[in-house]
Amino acid sequence: MTKYKQYFKEMCEENAEKFEAFKVLHDKYRLDKKTNQVEYNKAGEVVVKIIREREDSLCSTMEKGKNNAYSTRLAEKFWEEVRAVFPLIDFVGVEIE
Repeated sequence: MTKYKQYFKEMCEENAEKFEAFKVLHDKYRLDKKTNQVEYNKAGEVVVKIIREREDSLCSTMEKGKNNAYSTRLAEKFWEEVRAVFPLIDFVGVEIE
């Protein structure tokens, strides 16, 4: 298993309760963005923080020196895994009027 997939799997296992609760909100948000926006953003902040911490852990040692480009690609692949589960994760914090 690749490193980014391993980190993603571990993150999901360690935060299963939070991620499952967020998945329910994510699915509600998908159906009705305006109604569920506040609750989605609030829960999403916690989940995005967890994801970013894990991304930083994954990429932090590579960002210095010649592996910088590899680090960027690794982060992109990690986020692809996230978006496979939460396709609307990029909408956390967005306000719809």
